[in-house]
Amino acid sequence: MMTLAAEIDKNGTSPEKLLAPVLSAFWDQPESWTLDTYRRHEGYEGLRKALAMSPDDLIAYVKDSGLRGRGGAGFPTGMKWQFIPQGDGKPHYLVVNADESEPGTCKDIPLLFANPHSLIEGIVIACYAIRSTHAFIYLRGEVVPVLRRLHEAVREAYEAGYLGTNILGSGLDLELTVHAGAGAYICGEETALLDSLEGRRGQPRLRPPFPAVAGLYACPTVVNNVESIASVPAILNKGKDWFKSMGSEKSPGFTLYSLSGHVSGPGQYEAPLGITLRQLLDMSGGMRPGHRLKFWTPGGSSTPMFTEEHLDVPLDYEGVGAAGSMLGTKALQCFDETTCVVRAVTRWTEFYAHESCGKCTPCREGTYWLVQLLRDIEAGKGQMSDLDKLNDIADNINGKSFCALGDGAASPIFSSLKYFRDEYEQHITGKGCPFDPARSTVWADDKNASQGVNA
Repeated sequence: MMTLAAEIDKNGTSPEKLLAPVLSAFWDQPESWTLDTYRRHEGYEGLRKALAMSPDDLIAYVKDSGLRGRGGAGFPTGMKWQFIPQGDGKPHYLVVNADESEPGTCKDIPLLFANPHSLIEGIVIACYAIRSTHAFIYLRGEVVPVLRRLHEAVREAYEAGYLGTNILGSGLDLELTVHAGAGAYICGEETALLDSLEGRRGQPRLRPPFPAVAGLYACPTVVNNVESIASVPAILNKGKDWFKSMGSEKSPGFTLYSLSGHVSGPGQYEAPLGITLRQLLDMSGGMRPGHRLKFWTPGGSSTPMFTEEHLDVPLDYEGVGAAGSMLGTKALQCFDETTCVVRAVTRWTEFYAHESCGKCTPCREGTYWLVQLLRDIEAGKGQMSDLDKLNDIADNINGKSFCALGDGAASPIFSSLKYFRDEYEQHITGKGCPFDPARSTVWADDKNASQGVNA
């Protein structure tokens, strides 16, 4: 299948026409978060169509649409629903992971703030499919305005008969609980989230058993990302063929790209999977005036970084994977030439060391020692041998921890050493950061750097 980038080059499509506003279609309207506004935009029509199907047919429909999890891993949503055993006599649960904590990721919180009913409708559809009568939303506790708005949306849904008993006369009963977490990054990992939801300390569980067999309260559980569930109503309402007409063959549909950093127009850009960063920058105004792109992340700080040479990589799961990174949460953090790579990686690694739950040795000890080495290198106290130590410690963490936090901590180390090893060496040979302190983060010896003070 021709990539989106190739089609644009062939057809000469303007960048603005590449956007596909679905979840964000009416974010800019007054009171976009209310039930009345949602209904005016065909809200809960997908639910009516879903309730006219059998649960098994509904699962097959979502599976055939090709919808993949939008939380980072990209696992097929319908397949995850299909894993739930039927006829086992146990309660089934749906848990929505709204504990958005990845540095650079900012899609689920704006979605919940502006259009919470898309998630609630998706929850009802998903619960009908997996035969669940109780769902939970695990929200990051610091976002109090979102929590209040979500509570109000749930109240509206109960009042209108979309939640509670005998929903729309279908015989489906569903209770929805909104739970506020306490701000732990590790609780974004699905099994740590389940432990936290049960009232215990959030730490990853050993697997097997997997949540589909023994999840919340040791019962079959589906854990999905906010955007994954919120995308389901549109698929039911407009059809799986409509959904598959966007994106690429193996990564169909629309998604939210979070553009941030040293760019002129940061924000949420909803587009078909397969768009490129070059196209997104074209429609957002590019990098800030007078500066050029140095490095960027395709899916938050836990994904291997890219450079300017990757501007035309299709931003879908296969394209980014083939280029050596992961699409993750589509958090496109863009950094210009004024950014010290060592400093950026040090700050990210400090975050992972702080947020490590401490359960497994590779992550607990490895992230600590990575921070010590990086701080020494940044301060000009490092040695050339430290670069091999960094790589070795990251290798001892990668793939050897209970959860993906260790892998996320190792990714910036590997990729920054791959693309910017010379910058690490400059810190060592120059006995400090080669950036001019008087001009903050601008290279002192870079003749092409902007002469102005950093914004």
